[in-house]
Amino acid sequence: MTYVSHVQPRWSDMDVYGHVNHANLVTLLEEARIPVLFGDAVKAGLTELPQGVVVVKLAVHYRTPIVVEPERKVRVEITLAELKAASITLAYRVHTGPEESDPVAVTAETVLAPYDTGKLRPRRLTTAETEFLKKVFADA
Repeated sequence: MTYVSHVQPRWSDMDVYGHVNHANLVTLLEEARIPVLFGDAVKAGLTELPQGVVVVKLAVHYRTPIVVEPERKVRVEITLAELKAASITLAYRVHTGPEESDPVAVTAETVLAPYDTGKLRPRRLTTAETEFLKKVFADA
């Protein structure tokens, strides 16, 4: 199942070639997943997950440039590709515009690990977090 987020690229995200550069695209991916991993998690009563998640691995594949246009958000489709005891793999499809029919500009994948900020180390997902992630992506 796919969670959909709409993110507004900023004028400052563009490079000298007129399209969103790599570092800023990675930030757009982050902004797309924040509502589910932090906002929805808090609403679901989870307190640990929003306190710490680190990126363990990132892969980005470019198909076509994303050009910043005023008032035009990009559509980011996020799927739960893999869920393990201590990691979450999210797959992304970033469209050039807000519609599902807009061309896919980027596909990406992040492996995320829950992180204990007090002990300064990765930790396992709780049962509640695992169930939340299964549900939120199944309901999307």
